[in-house]
Amino acid sequence: QVQLVESGGGLVQAGGSLRVSCAASGRTFGSYAMGWFRQAPGKEREFVAGINWSGRSTKYADSVKGRFSISRDNAKNTVYLQMNNLKPEDTAVYYCAAGPMSNTGYGGPWDYWGQGTQVTVSS
Repeated sequence: QVQLVESGGGLVQAGGSLRVSCAASGRTFGSYAMGWFRQAPGKEREFVAGINWSGRSTKYADSVKGRFSISRDNAKNTVYLQMNNLKPEDTAVYYCAAGPMSNTGYGGPWDYWGQGTQVTVSS
């Protein structure tokens, strides 16, 4: 079992930056692929970024490429999402998820989810 707790969300002006974190419980964090997803009001949850177990492979949604960066620290059981040049359309609840090491394409499965953290970007 893996428990995920997101933090670091908040209110930021357009063009600003924010880093959200996801702390995981358990000693097997380093064996999981990790992902960040977001869900805006009235919209479906969408994939934002993924990172493999070692941190050497990443993938981003087209809408955030060049602005967001995913990273992980396996010693701290934590995955991060650095968000730069934020836009109002990035406003959403951001969730982290953990999936098996075989989830190399980041399409799933995603076995564990956090409770989410709100990111609001004002114009």
